[in-house]
Parts: sequence; C-alpha cells; structure tokens
Amino acid sequence: MHTEFEHYMASQSGLPAGTIRQISSLATLRHLHKNEALLTAGEICRHKTFIGSGLLRTYHIKPDGNEHIIHFSPQHTWTLDVESYDKRAPSLVNIEAVERSEVLLWAKPDFDKLLKDIPELKTFSERLIARTIYSNRNRILTILSGTPEERYADFVNTYPDYLARLPLRMVAAYLGISLKTLTRIRHAQLQRGAQSMVK
Repeated sequence: MHTEFEHYMASQSGLPAGTIRQISSLATLRHLHKNEALLTAGEICRHKTFIGSGLLRTYHIKPDGNEHIIHFSPQHTWTLDVESYDKRAPSLVNIEAVERSEVLLWAKPDFDKLLKDIPELKTFSERLIARTIYSNRNRILTILSGTPEERYADFVNTYPDYLARLPLRMVAAYLGISLKTLTRIRHAQLQRGAQSMVK
C-alpha cells in the first residue's frame, strides 16, 4: 500500500511482508508543502509520523520570537512530540516541512494496538527510541561544551547533505548561535580553504 515505508521496514526491521502490510494499512498518507505545519504548538500530538520523503523540523519559538530548532527529521525517520503524544497534553513545539514532504500518520490508538499485537514492532520501536536518546545526548553535550566552530564542524560531519537543503538561519537556530556568528565561521572556513589551495 505504501511502498516506500514497506521497503524501509523490510530492510530495517526484518518483519514478515504480511505483518508490514498490516502496519502499513493503518497509516494515512499526507503530502506537505514547503513550510506547511504538521503540528502547531498548543495542539495535541495525536499521530506517530514516518517521513517517506522530504525533510521536517521540530522547533520551539521563545517569547521574544527567536526559534530553537530541536531536530530535523529526514527521509526514512520518524517524528512526533513524545510528551504531547504520551500525555495527550498541548504541545510546546511545532513540526513543519522544510521542503515538500510525504509522510505517513498512525493515530495513537491504532499504533498502540499494533504495538500490543506485534511484539516485534514493539522491539523495533524501542530500538528507535534508544537510538534517538543516544543522538539527543550527544547533541546536548556538543551544545553545552562545544565552541560555535566545533558545533558547526560536528553538524557538517554528521549531516553533510543538510547545508544544501537548509537556509542558514535554520542551521544557526539548530546550533544555538546567531546567523552573524554562523556567517563568520563559514567565511573563515572559505578563506582557509582558499589559502590552502594557493599553497
């Protein structure tokens, strides 16, 4: 039914094709335009979301209007506001498409039933959650202890294709630095690159 998702699950989970089709059959396909919101702060997150194509971002807007981007969700990853989804409480974050995206949505009651009926899916989900926790921990450590230059270098190494897909203001909001600082870092890198070519 949803070929991209079924290929992903077959390669990542090892679940039988029939079970994957069962999971897929309960999902709703949604196409998002660039900058279209999937979740807006104040709403309750009612769906678990798989990104079939495109790129999403999860972000929080401070009272002064500044954005903090918590993470990006590219193709073949999952996203949701965990606290809002689990507690059925208003979300503190926004989830929005950075570019045209195609996502699959599972309503919480449907996904909860799948987890209960398919133990292997529960195990797979727990592995994804653990991986997310590790990634978030590393990001927090980098933000807390790294210089702006180190944060930028880590970002480039970890997500080499993002720079071509993201406006610099989003990269700065993700790194927790000003756009002016990011521009300075990139300019210094370009100058060093030019000097090394001359040598």
